[in-house]
Amino acid sequence: MLMRYKAWADCRLYQSLSDLPEEELVTRRRIVFGSILRTLNHVYAMDLVWQAHLKGKPHTFSTRNPKICPAFSELRHAQKKIDDWYVGYADDMQADASDVIVDFTFIDGGSGSMSRFDILLHVVNHATFHRGHIGDMIYQIPAEPPVTDLPVFLQGYTD
Repeated sequence: MLMRYKAWADCRLYQSLSDLPEEELVTRRRIVFGSILRTLNHVYAMDLVWQAHLKGKPHTFSTRNPKICPAFSELRHAQKKIDDWYVGYADDMQADASDVIVDFTFIDGGSGSMSRFDILLHVVNHATFHRGHIGDMIYQIPAEPPVTDLPVFLQGYTD
């Protein structure tokens, strides 16, 4: 359910952002990743990092803020693809597999261990955290961010 929620919220966010002028997506703002587009790219990149951890494979990232940032339309397509992967991964995961511990190395070199369930929960929470940042940047335009709250998703809101 949480991975479906994330996919739904990401889709609503990208749809809302597609209505904005491209220059608003790349305008420098006082935020850790510098713009709406770069914040979206950070979320996507970290989704790839956690996917690699779940697969037990290395990733290619050495920073949480990659220098290369795809265009909005490319990033939108890539985010949909990774969201679909996470939904499928969660759907296919056996209940007893959610407690399996995954050992990994953080981008800064530190070591970590989390259960598969905790990794999935973190992926959802991480995206939610940054949707809040993006919502704030949207208000600064000024424009209206989409509603992406979990209770709204749970009520079957599809507009």
